[in-house]
Amino acid sequence: MKSLSTVIGAALLALSLSVVAEDAKMGTEAEAQAMSEKAAKLVDEKGEAAFETFKAKDGGFQDKDLYVFCMDEKGKMLSHALKQELVGTDMLSFDKYGDKPFEKMVATAMSAEGKGWVDYKWPLPGGTEPQDKKSYVIKNSKGFFCGVGVYPQK
Repeated sequence: MKSLSTVIGAALLALSLSVVAEDAKMGTEAEAQAMSEKAAKLVDEKGEAAFETFKAKDGGFQDKDLYVFCMDEKGKMLSHALKQELVGTDMLSFDKYGDKPFEKMVATAMSAEGKGWVDYKWPLPGGTEPQDKKSYVIKNSKGFFCGVGVYPQK
């Protein structure tokens, strides 16, 4: 009986460690907001030349599952650190998961405040089932905005 409880205890420990390890790979809301604000400052300084820094793995704008994307006020993707094929695409009417996240992002970034959180559904990396996700978007001095998305931790 003692060996059974040892095995169960070891299994529970392994399970809890894998959950901790998985959470460590996911960014936090504070990290996403900080990265988005840092991206806005870089765009203010360098304009669209900042896009190359966002794409670079060692550029300081890719961490865990966090990365920077930038869009114009009409919903065209200007820069995407991980999916270059989206650059130049009109994303405004995208509605694959039951809402229009990019329409909400444009509205938030182009509002008087020029920044804020946008909630929507999006699959986890490598997944297909939509999950709760949110992006912190902020308009820069060049007239477009950048954002960083995060899966809220429960």
